Amino acid sequence: METQSLWEHTLTFFPQFLASVTEHAPDDATIAVVGASDGKFVLPLAAAGYRVLAIERDPFALHGGEVSLPGDITARAMGLVDRLKLEALYGRVQVLEEDFLQTGTRQAKCDAVWTSCSWHYSANHRRPLADFVSRMQSLVRPGGLFGAEFMMPTEQRHIGIEHYTSPEKLRRHFTDDWRVLLTLRTNEFIEPAHVGQLQDHTHRMGLLLATRTSQ
Repeated sequence: METQSLWEHTLTFFPQFLASVTEHAPDDATIAVVGASDGKFVLPLAAAGYRVLAIERDPFALHGGEVSLPGDITARAMGLVDRLKLEALYGRVQVLEEDFLQTGTRQAKCDAVWTSCSWHYSANHRRPLADFVSRMQSLVRPGGLFGAEFMMPTEQRHIGIEHYTSPEKLRRHFTDDWRVLLTLRTNEFIEPAHVGQLQDHTHRMGLLLATRTSQ
């Protein structure tokens, strides 16, 4: 691609999700990305031939602007909309500029839904994690795929925040008409400085993939 996401080099379980999409979803699947940011996951999905529903409320992520980078660098960052247009992928993506937790979406059900580390942002702590998970689940058609990677606790202050969860705790939300396909976790690791975190920092991440078995 001609452009890069600001988050291009951060650790992700997205390859596992994409492999599951290839296995479980049709070639012309519609995939929702909740917290689409500047398109780290949206653009690869669209380039692979999928239709994408990109849900994002942050004007900067959507339309770009000035950003501080590690090394005391200030740069102009490109947003999701301009990246899609430059890569000739805009026609494959429906961009919804809205707060997913506040309004949800009235779109038809999708073949898959994905989110990456969106739960731990403090702006989303005003609502229970169960609300976020159930809204995502409501987007998935029978036979469809749910994928989420998330931050796990690394500091004492995280322990009391349910949004820093674990694969075991998250499983509680996937009973009855759901079948968990895969859970993964990392040990603690040091991630190099990036936008929003201008110093090296410690993370621990988890993944859950599940498929909806019935209506």
